[in-house]
Amino acid sequence: MDTARIAALLEPFLEPSLPESQLDQISIYIDLLLRWNARINLTAIRHPEEIVTRHFGESFFLARHLFPKPCHPERSEGPAFCLASRPGGVSGSTAHCPLPTAHGTPRVLDIGSGAGFPALPLKLWAPHIHLTLVESNHKKAAFLREVARALTLTNINVITDRAEVLAALPGFPRPDIVTLRAVERFDTILPQAVTFLAPSATLALLIGAAQIPHLTTLTTLKWHSPIPVPQSHTRVLSIGVRE
Repeated sequence: MDTARIAALLEPFLEPSLPESQLDQISIYIDLLLRWNARINLTAIRHPEEIVTRHFGESFFLARHLFPKPCHPERSEGPAFCLASRPGGVSGSTAHCPLPTAHGTPRVLDIGSGAGFPALPLKLWAPHIHLTLVESNHKKAAFLREVARALTLTNINVITDRAEVLAALPGFPRPDIVTLRAVERFDTILPQAVTFLAPSATLALLIGAAQIPHLTTLTTLKWHSPIPVPQSHTRVLSIGVRE
């Protein structure tokens, strides 16, 4: 897909625009997704332009709120993250700016990764993170590994297992950020996602507005106001921090 067209389609979701090298990576990703989708069911969205807006746009929208650019760690007040307004962003929105953690690199865990959204665009946006993708379907996990290889992404771990199994492992590394988007059994997965969170860790959800009431059951998290996703009447980004 033409990179200039990709950039134009992503414009409502991003500030600033992506460099040409990352647009090339998105084009490669789309080609892989279309080829694999002809053999296994990765996404019901099959038109390339809709893939850009629905999948990449929404994912980069999450990414820029979690990892705003530029970031000013020296202004932070907390040990792991600073809260910073995003200039030119959604009015009243809040963004997370990762600082050096005890283990040196922000750890991000994506549950039910499927075709790789939002996790892999998040990695393109913030290459310094350590990314773990959890996908129980072996064919989808193989696709995720192929995308990571084709895009030469490093510091990525694809785990073929169920989230509830990993959450029960006492030695499983606790992430700084957990992401979740369009997973089945949302009511079941949501409390399991919280079990991965240490104090001050972040849960970032791309959900439908109708799912917001479920968040009130998570009393251990402090939620920021939901942020509407551009070009959508029902989709929101919800960010909560474990107290």
